[in-house]
Amino acid sequence: MQQPTTTKTVTESFHDYVTSFIDQLPNIAIAIVIIILGTLIGSWLGRFARARISARTADPLMSKFLGKAIKYTLIVIAIMLALRAAGLGGIAAGILTAAGASAVVLGFAFKDIGENFIAGIILSFNRPFDVNDTVEIGDNFGKVKALEFRYTKLKTFDGKDVYIPNSDVLTEPVTNYTEDGFFRWTFTIGIAYEDNIDGAKSTVMEALRREPNVIEDEEHENFVIEDELATSTVNLKVFFWVDTKDFRRMALITKGNVVRQVKEALEDAGYYLPADIQEIKLYGGESDFTVRLADDKVTDKLKQK
Repeated sequence: MQQPTTTKTVTESFHDYVTSFIDQLPNIAIAIVIIILGTLIGSWLGRFARARISARTADPLMSKFLGKAIKYTLIVIAIMLALRAAGLGGIAAGILTAAGASAVVLGFAFKDIGENFIAGIILSFNRPFDVNDTVEIGDNFGKVKALEFRYTKLKTFDGKDVYIPNSDVLTEPVTNYTEDGFFRWTFTIGIAYEDNIDGAKSTVMEALRREPNVIEDEEHENFVIEDELATSTVNLKVFFWVDTKDFRRMALITKGNVVRQVKEALEDAGYYLPADIQEIKLYGGESDFTVRLADDKVTDKLKQK
């Protein structure tokens, strides 16, 4: 006699559940519509805000970051409203309560994510670089390509994509090579001790002025100084300015052109650019020793002298 009662109770419970679910279908449909509309509106407002911010500030990094932030914030709000519309307001309240109660636990569990997100917000408003700037962040050197919620993306000059956590960008020293568009190259060239130093410096300056991509004005002055009395040369250090808007290619090409032109100008002017001289000392009782030149042409030249 007990089994039919149990079966009837299960059947009634299932019937009540199905009836309740059918009664909730309109609310569930409304919730789905709210989520869809919230996603569409959030995406549209995100794109709209991105376009307006980019037009006003000409800053693609900040506009992209804030556009995404607006989009995802509206989607979360739409989900919470959908839960309430579906009669699941208790779940929505529970999510908020659990989030508040577990904020400390989540803070420790997702400490790095939270730090990077907050750092991303700070960097979107106040940062030492813009998109396509050439920067050095720690040991990473390349062009800035994107600012996301958790990381900043660099494209290195050898083709690697480097994703740097925003918290590191905020705390590490950042060197911007293209903020004002100018960078000073240096290189050293050695002349012989018997050469005229002032004449060599004038020759180098003339070579710098012949290179069209070398910049010289009141603020950016090119010059040559005596740097070192080396073993076999007097080393001159050359300082000159280049445009770094295209740091990856043009600045390097300009440096190569300058080095080549300075070398050729000194040789054309009769300056000798000696290699390192090796000095041999004899500590035994030898009074002399024999040196044989393997190249007969060199021997003939020495005899002619």
